[in-house]
Amino acid sequence: MAIQRPKGTQDLLPGVVEKWQDLEQQIRKICREYGYEEIRTPMFEATELFQRGVGETTDIVNKEMYSFLDKGDRSVTLRPEGTASVCRAYVENKLYGGPQPVKLYYMGPMFRYERPQAGRFRQFHQFGVEVLGADKPIVDAEVITLVWDLYNRLGLKGLEVHVNSVGCPTCRAEHRTKLQEFLAPRREQLCKDCQDRFERNPMRILDCKNPTCQEITQGAPTTLDTLCLECSEHFQELQELLTAAGVRYKVDPRLVRGLDYYRKTAFEVLVEDIGAQSAICGGGRYDGLVQEVGGPQTPGIGFAMGMERVLNAIYASGQVTERAPKEFVMFIALGEAAQKKAFSLVSQLRSKGISASIDLLGRSLKSQLKTADKAQAHYAAILGEDELTRQVVILRDLALGEQLEVPITDVLDDLMRKWEEEV
Repeated sequence: MAIQRPKGTQDLLPGVVEKWQDLEQQIRKICREYGYEEIRTPMFEATELFQRGVGETTDIVNKEMYSFLDKGDRSVTLRPEGTASVCRAYVENKLYGGPQPVKLYYMGPMFRYERPQAGRFRQFHQFGVEVLGADKPIVDAEVITLVWDLYNRLGLKGLEVHVNSVGCPTCRAEHRTKLQEFLAPRREQLCKDCQDRFERNPMRILDCKNPTCQEITQGAPTTLDTLCLECSEHFQELQELLTAAGVRYKVDPRLVRGLDYYRKTAFEVLVEDIGAQSAICGGGRYDGLVQEVGGPQTPGIGFAMGMERVLNAIYASGQVTERAPKEFVMFIALGEAAQKKAFSLVSQLRSKGISASIDLLGRSLKSQLKTADKAQAHYAAILGEDELTRQVVILRDLALGEQLEVPITDVLDDLMRKWEEEV
């Protein structure tokens, strides 16, 4: 039996990968415009990084990480998210010693052992940004505006940002007490995960998708009910800045996000997706995370988006245009001597940055012309024994069906001129 790819993974084939490249290009462009620089971290890290950084009460750490012992008996984990790795790199490379804030972005594969479903994989790809070293609300607003701007450029409709403040350790302690008091009479009716969260991290119960837990938490105290003055002023200024930037947002008091490191601002971006609303981005402020992984006290904020989910939303919105691969010129060589000469011409064109190809299977003229047509080549350059004897190349415009003979000595200059006109 043929070996198949692991469950929860996918092959990105030609015809699909070009759409990924288009998205990546848009991401890199907007990050340059906003002044963010790319960072690339290892695909696996010490397991302790995610235990301390993501939080031991999270589903990611408890259920979803790919962790194993390496040959040195060290526990390592395929990265399930990007923020903890970026913070570790910020500390290890002493980026805190340079100009602040440090504005970074990343793209790459992440790994979580979870039930595969539409738009969700065990190996998936994330784009994220992180700003380290600044704690003002304007930083939060810039991060949210960046992703809002990106989605609008991608043509997504029905966008809405949901924002909340989950407070700081001071006001969170008050919320924890009030929430536990509210939930205590019905604690046994909560799902098993939420019963575990009751003592360890009760705020996460508000984020549970179990219908029974959602019903039980109706009317529960929210973090907005217990914000201290500093957190309240921070959240109010953020809203004013989002309004000034034209970002459509909604305050969602139940939004707490699924990771332990969030403080103050938490947000998600939702988009209409085949008649329903779906979150395609999430993020927030994590002012204690750098310290948690061994660095100095440093404020931070960021977001991550699953690129598969965003591409699904683009498909659903009808914004994807089919982009077929297109050759500029395909050389059709008939006979060994002609093939050698054609290969030399193709090599010279490629060295000039011009898209050129040549048949590699020694097929007939008819078959090679069909291949050129299927590849949507602009020109076919035909060189057979007769043309080689007469030192000419037949240059056929496949779109117009017109052709002419060009001296071999002039064909490179002629094609280069046509390429410049087309580009």
